[in-house]
Amino acid sequence: MRILLVGAGGVGDAIAKIAARRSFFEQIVVTDYDVARAQRTVDWIASKHGSEVAGRFAVDAIDASDPDNVADVATRHGATHVMNAVEPKFVPTIFAGALAAGADYLDMAMSLSEPHPTDPHSETGVKLGDDQFAQAADWETAGRLALVGIGVEPGLSDVFARYAADHLFSEIDELGTRDGANLVVRDEAGNEIFAPSFSIWTTIEECLNPPVIWEKERGWFTTPPFSEPEIFTFPEGIGDVECVNVEHEEVLLMPRWVDAKRVTFKYGLGNEFIGILKTLHQLGLDSTVPVRVRSAERPVEVAPRDVVAAGLPDPATLGPRMTGKTCAGLWVTGTGVDGRPREVYLYHVADNEWTMREYEAQCVVWQTALNPVIALELLSTGAWSGVGVLGPEAFDARVYLELMQAPESDGGYGQAWGLEDRLVPLVS
Repeated sequence: MRILLVGAGGVGDAIAKIAARRSFFEQIVVTDYDVARAQRTVDWIASKHGSEVAGRFAVDAIDASDPDNVADVATRHGATHVMNAVEPKFVPTIFAGALAAGADYLDMAMSLSEPHPTDPHSETGVKLGDDQFAQAADWETAGRLALVGIGVEPGLSDVFARYAADHLFSEIDELGTRDGANLVVRDEAGNEIFAPSFSIWTTIEECLNPPVIWEKERGWFTTPPFSEPEIFTFPEGIGDVECVNVEHEEVLLMPRWVDAKRVTFKYGLGNEFIGILKTLHQLGLDSTVPVRVRSAERPVEVAPRDVVAAGLPDPATLGPRMTGKTCAGLWVTGTGVDGRPREVYLYHVADNEWTMREYEAQCVVWQTALNPVIALELLSTGAWSGVGVLGPEAFDARVYLELMQAPESDGGYGQAWGLEDRLVPLVS
């Protein structure tokens, strides 16, 4: 397996660092528009693991916005798999470039949505991933696989959905992805500051777009942003967090392969974050349409959202100033295999102190990066295989979770996942 890794930002950097401990691939080519950033990743691997391990990595420049360039770089390096680790606005070009190069493709976020033109808070327009699924026949004809949405959310949560359907439930009422954390970022003086732990560009996109819900009797429909707030209790000391509806790929993926009556995604944002996002929207600073700005020398055109992203700290640099844990998981309700009502929460927790100590990567990007590496390893062994455009739900969940949880000494990744039964049994 020869992997072209597109993007050496926070998640791309963590993917390479996690993969450096594994032996399933022949080569990973770390690429970025800023080739120096890709080189820093490989230099870290060399300093941590030595020149022999670093010898399985290469560095190159890439323009993720140009499908021909993506195809050229992939072909030049003989890539069998293209791993997309950049913002979802680049999905169409990397997706096309991978297919043109005759390589399989993986991403952690799908092609972007477009709200319904007249009724955005009730009806869907172009949904997340629609553009990719529309090209499924091309991938099938080529005999190639596009594994979409294989980060943590989407990704691990979708693996949990497959596992719940196959092993825990005979009938599922709701698949509800629930994401929360108790992370705190402080400045050099120790004061708590506002600093999103993931790409603000992507966060604005998914939080201000109309959230999508799926119901068997209704199909996909939308609600206003931040709707249906609820208090959800997260494990391992994180505790109660208010979660709200957010647009996310799980709702567009799970119903395609898993039978459920309802599918939702709710994210623990917090009142401060919600207020800031609403203000950005009111001021038009969430827009991706360039506006003309007068400067001292000459007018320039810049997208307001890019200005917001440039003005905030790079999420990849926040690790040393961050404390706490992040939890990604799936809340499932329905009827268990024994015929009785059941409610479970399947989850994985990442502790920032541990991810920084082991990988010098903050926990949110590290947790996201873990899952595509596991998927690539399963593809390399043939434990996972397929053609066309497929989500994680289309594959065997048990082999994934076993590899994820097994100790590193036994060839696994040493990452335990949890299962909490949350329905109190009736006492007769």
